[in-house]
Amino acid sequence: MTETQNNKPGHKHARVVYEGQTLDAVEHNGALKLSDQRVVAFDQVQWLPPLQPVERPRTVIALGLNYADHAKELAFKEPPKEPLAFIKGEASLIGHNQHTIRPQGVQFMHYECELAVVIGRTARRVKRADAFDYVQGYTVVNDFAIRDYLENWYRPNLRVKNRDTCTPIGPWLVDAAQVHAQYGGPMNLHLQTTVNGKVTQSGNTRDMIFDVPTLIEYFSTFMTLNPGDLILTGTPDGVVDCQPGDVIVTEIEGIGALTTNMVLAKNNSLI
Repeated sequence: MTETQNNKPGHKHARVVYEGQTLDAVEHNGALKLSDQRVVAFDQVQWLPPLQPVERPRTVIALGLNYADHAKELAFKEPPKEPLAFIKGEASLIGHNQHTIRPQGVQFMHYECELAVVIGRTARRVKRADAFDYVQGYTVVNDFAIRDYLENWYRPNLRVKNRDTCTPIGPWLVDAAQVHAQYGGPMNLHLQTTVNGKVTQSGNTRDMIFDVPTLIEYFSTFMTLNPGDLILTGTPDGVVDCQPGDVIVTEIEGIGALTTNMVLAKNNSLI
C-alpha cells in the first residue's frame, strides 16, 4: 500500500524537534513546513506524537478485540457484546521512527496497527449521529502488546500495554474534515503492517465490530471525553512476534505510515 499523496498542504499536522526546538509542522510538498516557516526534510527532525489541541492527552482509551477476525485469531468463539476497553498511560507514547524497547526474556511481543481517533472538543452524552462533530482528526498507532504478561484478554494488566516506548503514534494527525471529504469518513480505510519489508497484516476499518461513532457515543455516556483524548480502535488479525533489529511499519490509507525500530532492553531496564 502506498500512502495517499493528494492530501492538501495543511491537512497533515506533525509535532517535531528541530535544532533543539519543539515545533508544530505541516506536510508541504513532500517536506515539513515548520511553524516558523522554515521548510525541512522529514529525516532532519525528531518526530513527536502529533497531538492537538493539547500536547498530551488526559485519557488514552484502547479497544481490545474490536475486529471479529482478530477475536477469532485469538480463539474467541464470538465477538464481544459491548466494547472491551482499557486505559493506557500517556507516558507510553512515542513518535514516528523512534525506538520501542523489547524487555529481555519475553517470548512474544507483537505490534497492533490501529486507527487512533483524536477528540477535538469536550464530549459528554454524544449521540451517534453527531459523533464525528467531536473528532479533531485521525492518526496511526502501533499498540504493542507483550503477550507473556497477559492474564486476562478483557482487561490486560499494565505490563502488557503500558510499558514506556510501547505505543508509537504518528507521524501525522490528519484533519477529520479531510478524511471525511476524501474517503467519506474513517470507516473504509485499508490497514497494513510490514516487518522488515514483508507484509504481515492486512485489514480494513470497515471490519470493526464497534465503529468510531458507536465508540464515541458509548464512552461519552459515562465519561467526559476531553480535547486531545485518544481512542485506539483495535487491530485486525495478523499479529506476529517482533525481535530486536526489526523495522515495523504500520500504515493506514490516507492517514500515514508509522515506522518503529525495535531494540532490546539493557539489563531488563528501559534503557
